[in-house]
Amino acid sequence: MLQPGPGAGVSNAAASAIAKIRNENGLSPLKPDSRLEEAALQQATYMARTGELTHTTGWGRDFASRMRKAGIHGFREENIAYGHFDMAKALDVWMHSPPHRRNMLNPKVSRFGLAYVDDGKGDDRRYWAIVLDD
Repeated sequence: MLQPGPGAGVSNAAASAIAKIRNENGLSPLKPDSRLEEAALQQATYMARTGELTHTTGWGRDFASRMRKAGIHGFREENIAYGHFDMAKALDVWMHSPPHRRNMLNPKVSRFGLAYVDDGKGDDRRYWAIVLDD
């Protein structure tokens, strides 16, 4: 079984970096949210277990159904990534991808949860997930 490790929830550590990104784009900062962090951790764990970068789980749950099951309602977004990334690199990758950038800079969102799980191969590659909500 894969262990989440120190990146189980890195939302608090990411808050200032995300605030800086949003501030540079004329937007208010996002608040870390433990429920969103848990949803991000669940998806990162699923991806690490399966070795698949996906928004859908093997149980047939897409992002919207996973959020409903977690009791997260309203406007929601999710970014995922995989690689030899630390937090700063994951944010940078998302900011250089137009659809992920749109999610990060969406003025409708006000909260986020960020997590990663090591891929278990011992090479420091990680599956990342961030869930953004209004």
